[in-house]
Amino acid sequence: MKILLLDKNHPLITEQLLAKNFVLEEDFTSSYDEVCHKIENYDGVIIRSRIPLDKNFLEKGRNLKFIARVGAGMENIDIPVAEKLGIQLINSPEGNRDSVAEHVVGMLLILMNRLFIASQEVKNGIWLREENRGDELLGKTVGLIGYGNMGKATAKRFSGFGCKVIFHDILSGLSDEYASQVSLDELKLSADILSLHIPLTSETQYLIDEKFISEMKKDFYLINTARGKNVETKYLVGALKSGKVKGACLDVLEYEKASFENLETENEDLKYLLESGKTIVTPHIAGWTYQSKEKLAQVIVDKIIASYC
Repeated sequence: MKILLLDKNHPLITEQLLAKNFVLEEDFTSSYDEVCHKIENYDGVIIRSRIPLDKNFLEKGRNLKFIARVGAGMENIDIPVAEKLGIQLINSPEGNRDSVAEHVVGMLLILMNRLFIASQEVKNGIWLREENRGDELLGKTVGLIGYGNMGKATAKRFSGFGCKVIFHDILSGLSDEYASQVSLDELKLSADILSLHIPLTSETQYLIDEKFISEMKKDFYLINTARGKNVETKYLVGALKSGKVKGACLDVLEYEKASFENLETENEDLKYLLESGKTIVTPHIAGWTYQSKEKLAQVIVDKIIASYC
């Protein structure tokens, strides 16, 4: 099989697939149009997020047997078209679930205990104790939306802090030793902390909007390591200003480019998020550890070999 690699990934992908006699070609620079022109020559594609695999792309790839995304989210692929064309879709959410879960807890601890603010103050010669009094995780109710690989790994971490963990998911029967499944209404009623672990779809785009925020009974902390467009930023900013959202941990932003490589919009809402002491903002790195880079790649290789060797 001949496979086109469109993004740089861990070298084990190349090493292990070559050892299994796959034919590999790397192309990390060609434009969308240039790739479309030659995609019919390949049996498989391995990607991250550099270019969209839309209807036009997929129809030109008339010999494609699979598309493998090194990561979890598949919104960059026209899934219905791929399925109609009989193209197998492979991803690797197992590979970075632990990285994401640790990032979630790390951001929240920094925010709730004002660690970044207090550290900067001390480094600047300011010694404030009462003003930097923290808020404990112990006893808080954590509400997760989405209970796949990321949600389960996050629940396991929070349960170790003495939190009650509940979750809502479109699938039923997912409760385990770390978290209990509840309705979305019950989650809104009980959660002190809300963490998102969902893909970006037509149903989840701007899930966290003005109505959702107003329906949360308690003032709450928001964590988003899923996709930026799961949250409607203007309403988050308003809720941060009013105190309804006590603080926000954001690894993803509504204003990211589709490739996740940088921001493509500047406005007053973004400026507020970047300057506020009530936010922690990171550049889409929750799943981006040294360990996850290797695990993501290994999961992809294992799935390709299992299907085509």
